[in-house]
Amino acid sequence: MMVHAVQLLTAFIGSLGFAILFHVPKKHLFSASLGGFFSWGIYLAGVDVGLGIFLSCLFASAFSALYAEILARVKRAPAVLFFIPAVIPLVPGSNLYYTMLGIGTEDWVSAKANAVLTLQYALSIALGISAMWAVLSIARSIREKRNAS
Repeated sequence: MMVHAVQLLTAFIGSLGFAILFHVPKKHLFSASLGGFFSWGIYLAGVDVGLGIFLSCLFASAFSALYAEILARVKRAPAVLFFIPAVIPLVPGSNLYYTMLGIGTEDWVSAKANAVLTLQYALSIALGISAMWAVLSIARSIREKRNAS
């Protein structure tokens, strides 16, 4: 349990760092960073219940997109201010590094194993975001048609 608490804290701090790097306004820094905390928490919960890397990351990235859209409406700010910090903890930086290290040292077994993990993370992030944005777009379209009639 302590390991999860440390991971959640570092997800928040890492998201905060990227929010600062991307010039998120000070009044939105906490909310933007909290998205990274929650998305990593969803990922950890998914892995703990046995969903595996792909589904856990897919649900976490879908949550990140939903979180960003909701906060964008509530705070009257662009969704990207909340989305990028929320998805940052899910980015497979270490796997990509070890893939490149394996290629550089000609350790093809390690390179292949890490490349597969990197692709799983990247694909699940892209699919989660795309699926959530598609659902939100359809919902907006339906709402606009109802309001027009």
